[in-house]
Amino acid sequence: MADTPEPRRPRTRKILLNAPRVVEAVGGTSSLVDRFLDYVRHERALADNTQSAYRRDLRDFAAWLAGRPAASMTIRDLGDYFAALTKKGLARASVARQAATLRTFYAFLQLEGVIAESPAELIKAARRDDNIPGTLSPAQVDRLLASPEGDDPRAQRDRALLELLYATGCRASEVSTLRLTDVHLAESFCTCRGKGNKERVVPLGRRAVAATSAWLSDARKTFAARAGGTPSWALLSARGNRLSRMRIWEIVRLHADQAGIPPDIGPHTLRHSFATHLVAGGVDLRHVQEMLGHSSIATTQRYTHVDASRLKAVHEKFHPRR
Repeated sequence: MADTPEPRRPRTRKILLNAPRVVEAVGGTSSLVDRFLDYVRHERALADNTQSAYRRDLRDFAAWLAGRPAASMTIRDLGDYFAALTKKGLARASVARQAATLRTFYAFLQLEGVIAESPAELIKAARRDDNIPGTLSPAQVDRLLASPEGDDPRAQRDRALLELLYATGCRASEVSTLRLTDVHLAESFCTCRGKGNKERVVPLGRRAVAATSAWLSDARKTFAARAGGTPSWALLSARGNRLSRMRIWEIVRLHADQAGIPPDIGPHTLRHSFATHLVAGGVDLRHVQEMLGHSSIATTQRYTHVDASRLKAVHEKFHPRR
């Protein structure tokens, strides 16, 4: 009688890789990381802020990878890394971004011949949080936008900035890079450039038009003269340079504090408030998606969950079996 063959053991996918070279690459001691950033800039057309996030993510990964065995790495090892990030209190969206960074980076290392196979290709994208990080009520927005008082150049600039953030729902980076040629006050719209340098047209309300017009026609000249040229940016720093993303954060927090609003908000809070208030007012979700520059409607749908208290009040008031 023939011997019965032994059942095959399930295969465990173990990825052999040149770990020392990966550590060297993500640690920034070789040209690999620069070549990777060139790759995502030119071939993937990712935004500058995304490239900066990739660089930070890779440095975090390098610090963790330096203490691991150099011979091999499996998907389980990467799972340990993401578990460590979660234990540190990193938000789910940040962990998802780290996963995207590693998937892209390991795919690049395959192209460059540094590794044979990528364990990161087995990483599944984490589900995004459905809750909105934080929004302001309409009354809080009114107080915030009324905070810059006076007619001095700085107050006029800050009023224009805050009105633009709330009127358009733009990210800080998008407002920072607005050029004079992007702002069309007579037609009440501006052209914004979002992630991947994608352009979109966003309407401007009358208050945003009035504040921006006052800034551009008067106070901006004072700041522009200090640059020693003719800067093309719509919003300028006191030295006449482009208003940086970090400076925009500081201005928002300064006026939040003056308006009696918790100062832990930022420009993105105004973006979330913009979308939340539009959805609560009955604006079609597709229109909100277009104004926010979301590539997927699923991202915009998060804003449909934040107005449950209003719906409950309406239900209790009008439903015959309340």
